Amino acid sequence: MNALRIASVFFALVSQAAQAAPPAVDDVIIVTATRSEISVNDAIVPVTVINRDTIEQSVAGDLADLLRFEAGLDIGRNGGPGQATSLFLRGTESNHTLVLIDGVRMNPGTIGGAALQNIAPDVIERIEIVKGGRSSLYGTDAIGGVVNIITRRAEDGYAEAGVGAGSFDTRSAFTSIGADTGHGEFGVTVNREVTDGYAIRTDSDLARGYDNLSVNLYASRDIGAAKLSLRHWRASGTSEYLDFFLAPVDQDFRNETSALEVSNPVGERGHSKLLLSYAVDDIAQNQAADFVTSERIALDWQYSHRLAAHALAGGVYVTDESARVLSFGSGFDENTDTRAVFLQDNYVNGRQRAFLAARYTDHESFGGEFTWNAEYAVDLGERWVLAGGLGHAFRAPDATDRFGFGGNPDLRPEASDEMQLSARFDATPRQTLRLELYRNDIEDLIEFDINDFLLKNVSDAEIRGAKLGWEFRGDDLDLALDLRAQRAEDANDGSRLLRRPERSVTLRLNRHFGEHALGVALLASSERDDVAETLPGYVLVNLTGQVKLGEHWQLNARLENLLDRAYQTAAPYRMPARSGFVELKYRWQ
Repeated sequence: MNALRIASVFFALVSQAAQAAPPAVDDVIIVTATRSEISVNDAIVPVTVINRDTIEQSVAGDLADLLRFEAGLDIGRNGGPGQATSLFLRGTESNHTLVLIDGVRMNPGTIGGAALQNIAPDVIERIEIVKGGRSSLYGTDAIGGVVNIITRRAEDGYAEAGVGAGSFDTRSAFTSIGADTGHGEFGVTVNREVTDGYAIRTDSDLARGYDNLSVNLYASRDIGAAKLSLRHWRASGTSEYLDFFLAPVDQDFRNETSALEVSNPVGERGHSKLLLSYAVDDIAQNQAADFVTSERIALDWQYSHRLAAHALAGGVYVTDESARVLSFGSGFDENTDTRAVFLQDNYVNGRQRAFLAARYTDHESFGGEFTWNAEYAVDLGERWVLAGGLGHAFRAPDATDRFGFGGNPDLRPEASDEMQLSARFDATPRQTLRLELYRNDIEDLIEFDINDFLLKNVSDAEIRGAKLGWEFRGDDLDLALDLRAQRAEDANDGSRLLRRPERSVTLRLNRHFGEHALGVALLASSERDDVAETLPGYVLVNLTGQVKLGEHWQLNARLENLLDRAYQTAAPYRMPARSGFVELKYRWQ
């Protein structure tokens, strides 16, 4: 009876919204899929954009909380806020997804995956998620795809601030301002979060806390036809956890990216963009002298030229990366240089689109690697779009793979060959159906050989997947439903790759009532294998709400794990029980 009532209310909301006039379709501009500005509807490979409105409505605690309800993105988390978090995009490994902040590579040169748990949503303007290999555009790590975080901008000028509190004695505060002078912009966002946490492990009752201070700065200036931009993001704080013997320990962390960009037209059809960046990933143990530090200086130059139906681009990429590690009295200090050249063509002619890209990377440790993408899409009438693509991507062994515990300097790069097909059907101006099919064959996976206590290229992986999605866009209601089936297995023995479920269902609904809003996010995930055990499937339901309190004030709230399910995404770590968070925000514009 309760299920019937919920279903009745659900379909009533959809039917009521469907009777209104069709909404205007936003022409969302993205940059990550082709390294140049294009409409999201012109992207051949699947691209998801999480905009600022969605970020605010989610009342999420960190980037991982934002990504977990996106189909094809599986999160493995070692407990609550601030704990190590892994992202498995389309069944690939946790270090096979490239994470960028304003186009600057965040993945460290020491331990692979980016620190998603330390990225505060208050500093984010939007997130672009490109599904599928993109090493031809961005080099190493982009086997599963790319997550590009675009930080806040000045817009037309604004000022906002907020304070929040919630379960586990969580407290937060932020302020953000932006100004437009007519010849440039300036913006700053500061966020602070502190929590006492909860008992993160199933074999211990000790609660572990977390604090994070995030700062994002942005400034730009028009100099004639050119534009000069400066960007800096930094997150720093302390994360508490339990060591191998369940003793309480903690570590200080610092993640930051800085960038200087010079962008200017060249003649009537050309454009040059030079990006000089610096990135740091630093962890220091407080109960020992152990530390992990990765620093990277990079120069990325791209020249673009429009020629009839072609948008040509090419450039060079140069990095100097240092990695320093001390662990249990031993470690390493290594520098790695990388050089790359790339060339691409984005072709648009009527109903047909094609994208070709190639990149040659010269890595100091293992030599050269050639990567590429070839993609094509065609509009079949006014409603149907068919697309397909092939690609070759790679991941270079990081410094820890080569020189850490069990390290092997003779490791080869992990390489993938991918194929994907998709179909989009615009049933009405309000409703869109999407079908995605993909396969990815990965060779030379790096794994620890217990017999020799050495990392080796001993495994291959086969990933096969399909996603069916339906999206409804109304004046007062937005709804997205995705069904995903996937098999990620070891090609040698057929065993399932760890921490990747085979089936999932995601539902995201947001209903506006005038200036107020109510949101529902649901994730149903099947079981997943972990080390020496299988974690059961689970259903996670979150509720969010926004209530306007006058012209400038707003109250935001999130109810986490409404059904109070006990579940795990990584063994032996608990995920939060039913909990809540509220935030009071003031905005002037």
